[in-house]
Amino acid sequence: MLGTGAHRAELDAECRRVLRFAAASRHPDGGFAWLDERGRPQFDRPVEGYVTARMTHVFAIGTLLGLPGQDELVAHGVAALRDLLHDREYGGWYAAVRPTDSGKKAYEHAFVLLAASSAAVVGAGGTLLADALGVQQRHFWREDDGMVVEEWDRPWRTLDRYRGANANMHTVEAYLAAADAGADPVWRERALRITERIVHRVARQSGWLLPEHYDPGWTPLPEFNRDRPADQFRPYGVTIGHLIEWSRLALDVRAALGPAAPDWLLPDAAAMFDRAIELGWAVDGADGFVYTVDFAGRPVVRQRMHWVVAEALAAAAALHQVTGADRYATGYDRTWDYATRCLVDPDGGSWWHELDPTNRPSATVWPGKPDAYHVVQALLLPRLPLAPTIVPALARGLLDSPG
Repeated sequence: MLGTGAHRAELDAECRRVLRFAAASRHPDGGFAWLDERGRPQFDRPVEGYVTARMTHVFAIGTLLGLPGQDELVAHGVAALRDLLHDREYGGWYAAVRPTDSGKKAYEHAFVLLAASSAAVVGAGGTLLADALGVQQRHFWREDDGMVVEEWDRPWRTLDRYRGANANMHTVEAYLAAADAGADPVWRERALRITERIVHRVARQSGWLLPEHYDPGWTPLPEFNRDRPADQFRPYGVTIGHLIEWSRLALDVRAALGPAAPDWLLPDAAAMFDRAIELGWAVDGADGFVYTVDFAGRPVVRQRMHWVVAEALAAAAALHQVTGADRYATGYDRTWDYATRCLVDPDGGSWWHELDPTNRPSATVWPGKPDAYHVVQALLLPRLPLAPTIVPALARGLLDSPG
């Protein structure tokens, strides 16, 4: 299946279907709304920064695929990031309109940078990319750590003590995208430094059971959120999908650096991916990936998240592209079969975002279908080289044709 013309056509059709579904998220007041399971915008919810940024990036992809109206959606997203969600007084971006807190978080700012990079490639970003890079430089990047810090208060005076792997993971993607959009190549080097610390040092030393949570000195906090194991952004234990996502990003860093890439990136990516499959896939007797495991490798949250499957498709395709090993193609085919059987919703549209341990639709962690980012990327990455990043690659005509 992987690499065949018929599968490329299947991926192309599904990508366009998801992008058409996502277009309904346009909020009349600016930004993009949360979509429910039928694709209806939830205007009673605040417009969230990370959703608006992700969707702006996704619609830049749709623009380059030639879908009508997606360029206007990019402009709509950029306008929200320049005005509605932008803090004019102190700089940076709010987590949401009408936020319950006013903290400035690395997670949201990574996606603002990704959106700005993609918008710049399609000629819609103006100064947004320069502004987003300036905030990264001034407030988030820490040269001594080779990492980004997690969260400031609104005026950038008080830095929270928590440090997280998740925000740094998405920052790697954003830094690679920014460099591909024309920013200084130093951002690629910073992406490598983050990956080296998390993957080559912490994850390797932990037997690939990567801790997600840390103190200010980057000492792991293994008990963090034990009482909230299914937290959307900071769950307790080891997040299987993040092991897989780090695996793919390590290969992206390797491709971006070319001959200068260190030798450890490929074997570490393969080992991390293999560990995730061992610990996460069908370990409780049903197909699919459990959400989290503890540090002994035992399942904790057994819900199946769509984004984990999307990342598994992208990582398996990347590892097959680099190594040619049949086992990655076999794993990809198995995962695609699961996605089409269990996650693709032909009636309501898009993919179910969460399934219960018996693979029935669920909404304990992720209600609705607000996120086209993981799915759209997974449907494109098997048809693209590992470098440059998605939007610049599409702009250069590097997408394998369907059929």
